[in-house]
Amino acid sequence: MQRVEVRFNGHVQGVGFRYTTRRIASRWPIVGYVENQADGSVFLVAEGVHSVLLELLDAIIEQMAPNIRSQEVNWYAPNNQFSDFEIRR
Repeated sequence: MQRVEVRFNGHVQGVGFRYTTRRIASRWPIVGYVENQADGSVFLVAEGVHSVLLELLDAIIEQMAPNIRSQEVNWYAPNNQFSDFEIRR
């Protein structure tokens, strides 16, 4: 199990990014959240099997590519604080 934290930059707010991410995440046993940030970016925290998290990121990037200018990806050990995947603010 791993934790990935990703900041997506670009035109990622007001385009259904969080809802698309939640829909994509529902395909796999992933927990965490996605939320809008004050700087206009979207922040994703997800925990699951490494290969599944890679598939999640690939699917988000494929679906939302026209809106993503860049993404900052960081990997960590999971902290097991989540029970599902949710949208925050």
